[in-house]
Amino acid sequence: MDINRFLEKLGSAAPTPGGGSASALAGALSASLILMTVGLSLKKGGLKEKEIREIKKDVLAIRKRLFRAIEEDAKSYETVLRAFRLPKNTEKQRLIRTKAIQKAYQKATVTPQLVCQQSMRLLGYSHILIQKGNPNAVSDAGVAAFLADAAIKGGSINICINLSPIRDKSFRKKIGLLVRTLEKRRNLLMVRVEKELRLTLAI
Repeated sequence: MDINRFLEKLGSAAPTPGGGSASALAGALSASLILMTVGLSLKKGGLKEKEIREIKKDVLAIRKRLFRAIEEDAKSYETVLRAFRLPKNTEKQRLIRTKAIQKAYQKATVTPQLVCQQSMRLLGYSHILIQKGNPNAVSDAGVAAFLADAAIKGGSINICINLSPIRDKSFRKKIGLLVRTLEKRRNLLMVRVEKELRLTLAI
């Protein structure tokens, strides 16, 4: 759907699209700004032409993946809703329903994990461009970093909300560790990004 239709649906009372899709969109917007900054850095800045080509190729692939994730996240939560609508009149039906709900919640953690991981890469590229890209586009690289940061944070809380009803302790432990690791990396990198922006923009 076009952006206006997406914003209308996002602002409606419908459960999808929601925060997970918005996080994926934030990541895709970050990727687009990185591509813009890379293009502007071709003749101005400290990046070599080979580096620019490699960044552009990778970020194009990331943006394409995050764009798909916008719809994938909505669909995965719709699977959760369908599982809750299953009949529960008999013991067998309740067992089937419970298993379906658990499976759907586990699947619903997959797309936000991808959003976090891909957006972490975008945050790294933003940092590189703040340091070595076209100095006239440093604000664009900065906005790309903050959008990637929002995508990572949004992805993390969507993992957590879908993780909370899951009963499988080993699954919860594994995904919980992943979230904590991502958050640690994000925090460290954002400190560097903000420091670099302050130095570059003298703020």
